Amino acid sequence: MPRQILILFLLLAPGFFVSAGFAADIFRVATYNVENYLDAPTASRPHVKTAEAKTKIRETIKAMNPDVLALEEMGSTNALLELRAALKADGLDFPFWEHVQAYDTNVHVAVLSRLPIAARRPHTNEIFMLDGKRFQVKRGFAELEIQATTNFTFTLLAAHLKSHLATPDADEAEERLGEAKILRAIVDEKLKANPAVKLIVLGDFNDTKDSAATKEIIGRGKTKLFDLRPAERNGDTAPGQPPYFEPRNSAWTYFYGRNDTYSRIDYILVSPALKPHWLAAETGIPTISNWGVASDHRSIVAGFKVGAD
Repeated sequence: MPRQILILFLLLAPGFFVSAGFAADIFRVATYNVENYLDAPTASRPHVKTAEAKTKIRETIKAMNPDVLALEEMGSTNALLELRAALKADGLDFPFWEHVQAYDTNVHVAVLSRLPIAARRPHTNEIFMLDGKRFQVKRGFAELEIQATTNFTFTLLAAHLKSHLATPDADEAEERLGEAKILRAIVDEKLKANPAVKLIVLGDFNDTKDSAATKEIIGRGKTKLFDLRPAERNGDTAPGQPPYFEPRNSAWTYFYGRNDTYSRIDYILVSPALKPHWLAAETGIPTISNWGVASDHRSIVAGFKVGAD
């Protein structure tokens, strides 16, 4: 088989992602809600991960082979380090990590990285107002400066917005929008200070693309973030109908059993300056059998090239 055809076949194969050693100028960034990865049960989250679920989570992460991995619904620091050690035993070493502890004491946003973390700016005490009441962003946001190479640094903002579970204090959608506005303000601050900033905003936004919260994060005009929309590599390449719709491929990331619905609520967004570095061939959703054993979310990953703009 000619080398060019072999490479094309490998890139299109479902669940296949090129190894880190394939090209030194490529890195991949992923996000994965691991659904209550706790080391001990709590009053509101009584179930911990089974050994089978943990194995399936590691299988999913290995299929993506990310250089930077944002995690949502991670438990304590001990739970994160247990996962990190288990991945290292499986051959996936993440020397660098971050664990953000905010208002929610049960689950957290965390990051594992093969690439050096040059700076950390966790957002753990962000406040917004609703109907005269103060609300705190429940899981906070992880903000990291990551050194892909000596001359290539990007900013990572990882988020896990308010769920759809009703609360007595406010409408859940309004809470989620309040958190989204805080996140967008951080994005706007970055872009105002440096319009050429290479920025990745990712995580579980807990809402669809047409929602007020997701639209708020994406923004508009010259500072609008670009939605990479990772999808399965199953051969679906047909355009949307009508053409201005998204393609009809499998891009959903979350299954809600009570309503028997599949939704896309996990995202990887990039700033205008980073978009030219995006590699569609290194972007997707791994095809994992019995994926739901691991989590009610599927993981998504995007690839980028290092080099001149």
